[in-house]
Amino acid sequence: MVGSYNTVFVALSLAVAILASYTALDLASRITASRGAAAASWLLGGAFAMGTGIWSMHFVGMLAFRLPIPMSYDVGITLASMLIAVVVSAFALLTVSRGTLGLRGLAVGGVLMGIGISSMHYAGMAAMDVQPAIRYDPMLFAASIAIAIAASTAALWIAFTLRAGVQRMHARLGSAIIMGLAIVGMHYTGMAAARFAPDAFCTGGSFAENSWMAATVAGVTFLILCGTLALSLLDARNQSRTAQMASSLHEANAQLQHLALHDTLTRLPNRLLLEDRAQQVIEECRRSGDQCAVLLVGLDRFKTLNDSLGHFAGDTVLRTVAARLRSAVRAEDTVARLGGDEFVVLLRRVAAAGDAERLARALIGRLSQPIQLDGQDLRIGSSVGVGIFPQHGDSPSRLIANADGALAQVKRTGGSGVAVFDPSMADILPRRLALENELRRALERGQFILHYQPKVDVRTGVIVGMEALARWNHPERGLVAPAEFVSFAEETGLIVPFGDWVVREACMQNRAWQRRGLPQMPVAVNISAAQFRQRDFVQGVAETLAETGLAARYLELELTETVVMHEPEEAASMLRELHAMGVSLSIDDFGTGYSSLAYLKRFPIRKLKIDQSFVRDIPADADDVAIVRAIVAMAHGLRLRVVAEGVEREDQLELLRTLGADEYQGYLYSRPLAAHEIERRLGRFVAA
Repeated sequence: MVGSYNTVFVALSLAVAILASYTALDLASRITASRGAAAASWLLGGAFAMGTGIWSMHFVGMLAFRLPIPMSYDVGITLASMLIAVVVSAFALLTVSRGTLGLRGLAVGGVLMGIGISSMHYAGMAAMDVQPAIRYDPMLFAASIAIAIAASTAALWIAFTLRAGVQRMHARLGSAIIMGLAIVGMHYTGMAAARFAPDAFCTGGSFAENSWMAATVAGVTFLILCGTLALSLLDARNQSRTAQMASSLHEANAQLQHLALHDTLTRLPNRLLLEDRAQQVIEECRRSGDQCAVLLVGLDRFKTLNDSLGHFAGDTVLRTVAARLRSAVRAEDTVARLGGDEFVVLLRRVAAAGDAERLARALIGRLSQPIQLDGQDLRIGSSVGVGIFPQHGDSPSRLIANADGALAQVKRTGGSGVAVFDPSMADILPRRLALENELRRALERGQFILHYQPKVDVRTGVIVGMEALARWNHPERGLVAPAEFVSFAEETGLIVPFGDWVVREACMQNRAWQRRGLPQMPVAVNISAAQFRQRDFVQGVAETLAETGLAARYLELELTETVVMHEPEEAASMLRELHAMGVSLSIDDFGTGYSSLAYLKRFPIRKLKIDQSFVRDIPADADDVAIVRAIVAMAHGLRLRVVAEGVEREDQLELLRTLGADEYQGYLYSRPLAAHEIERRLGRFVAA
C-alpha cells in the first residue's frame, strides 16, 4: 500500500521543527546564564517545551502522511513517544550547559541523542493501529538513524557554540533553520522506510480528522514554544538589567573604595592605603632581612604661598609636586599624601641609609624647579625627614612618626634640607604638642604682653609713632620673643585669636596714654594673613575702636605684600573700608613678597616699610643702596611715606636721611620697650 503527503502539513512540520530548534538554542543560553534553582527550573521547563516541539513536529509529519484507509493511534504509545522526546531534550540541554564539550563528549552525546530521537520517531510509528504491522526498509531505516545522530551532533555543537547569547539574532535563526531541516530530513527518511501491506487495515478506527488534529497539535505547540521564548526573553532582559545594575554597583563600590584610599586632589594613596602598603613592605623586609625607608616630604612656607596666592594656586602646586615625586621614584615604590603640604615616599628596598638620604636630596632639587603659574615662575622649597626600617621603627606608624620628627628638626633649622632620624629627635613632636597647649593656656590666662618700639622722624629725631610687638611672659622661661611662637601660632590657627588680642590691647594702651595727656600718635599692629581673611575682620576693628574709645587715625595696620595680594580685589575693598573708617594702612617688609605696582597704587596705603634685609648692609652694599633709593623714589612718586626697619648704626641713618626716607625704627634709637617705659620716655617729651 502506497501513501501520499499533505504538503501543507509537511510545511507546518518544518515550521514547528525550526521553532523548536530556535527555542532549544535560546534555552541553552538561559540555562548557561542561570545558577542554582533558576538553572534547574529552566532545564525542566525547557526540556518539556523543547521535547513537546520536537514530538509535535514528528506527529504533524505523521499526520501529513495519507493512506487510502482510515487511521488511528494508540494513545499510550503516543504519549510514551512524547515522553521520550522530553527526556532526550533534557539530555541535550544538560549536555550543552556544561562548562566544556570536547569531541568525545560531543560524539557520545550525538549518538545517544540520535538514538533517543529515533526511538521517539519509531515509537510514534508503532502507535499507528494498523494490521499487518509496519515493516521497514533496512537501508532507509539505517539512514534515518544515521541522519538522527548526525543532526543531533550538529545540534549539540551549534547549541553549545551559540549558548552565550551574545551573537546576532540572524546567526541563531540561521542555525535553527539548519537544525530544523536536519530533524525534518530524519523524520521523512524514517517515514520513507515504512512499508505497509496491500491488505493493511486500521484496527481502531479513526477518532479524529487529520486536518483538525494537525492544526490542534501545531497550535498548542506554537503556544508552548512562543510562551517559552517570551519567558526566556523576559528573563534575559531582567538578567541583563540585573547585570547592568550589578556592574554599576561594582563600579560605584570600586570608585568609593578608590576615594576611601586615595587623596582626591592629587590621586595619590592616602594615609590608610600607605599604612597598608608600608606594613606589607615591612613584613617582606623582616623575612628577607632587607631595609626599607620612609621619606616624609614637607613643603617650606606653603601656608604663606596658599594665603597669598589663593587655594587654586596652592592646589596647582600640590598636584605638580605629586607628579614630580611619582616620576622620581621606582615603580615598586609608593608616593602618598598625608594631608596639607606633607607627602610620603615609601622606598621598598634600600641598601643603606645613605641611599635614602641621596634620593631625598634629589627630590628637593627636583621640587625646587620652577612651577608655571599664571605665566610666572614660582619656586617652592621642601624639606625631608627620613626613617629607616628596622633601625628607626618596626611599624608603619612608628616609622612615619620618626620621619616626622626628623622633618620637624629640618624645619627648625630653616628648612630646605634633609635629616635622617636620630633618637634625640624623638621628643620634637611631643614638644610641639606641648607648645600648642601652652599657647592656648597663655591666651586664656593672659600671659602675653605688648612691647612698643618707637618710630622716629628721620630729620627731626622726634617720636612720631610706635609699633606694638608681642612678647610671651612665660611663667618659667621669662619673656619669649615672637620668633619662637608666632610661626607656630600661624600653623595651628591660634594666630587669629592672638592677633585680635594684640589689636585690642594696643588700642586700649594707646587710649590710656592719651587720657594721661601723653602725645597723641598712632600705634602700628601687624596683621597676619589668616586674621585678614576673616570675613568679620573690618567689623571687628570697628568694634574694637568703639569699645576702647580710640580714634581710628591713631591705629595703623601693617600688612605684608603677600597678604594684600591674596584675592586683590577683595583685599582692595576691605582696605578701602578701613581707610574710610580713618585707619592708617602700611605695607610691611616691602620688597620681599609678590606685590605689583599696578595693584599697589590702587590700595589706600599711606606708608611703605623697607624690610630690614635691605637696610642691614647699607651703605657698604651698593645693591642694597640702589634698592633702597628706588623704593624711596617710587614711594614718594605715589605720595607714600617711607619707614626703614632695623636701623642700628649712624651711617645707616645718615644714608637714609640722604636718600629721603621719612621714618625709621631700630636699636639705634630704642629697643622695644614695655608700656611703662614708653610712658616715661613720652613723659619726658611732655615735660620738655
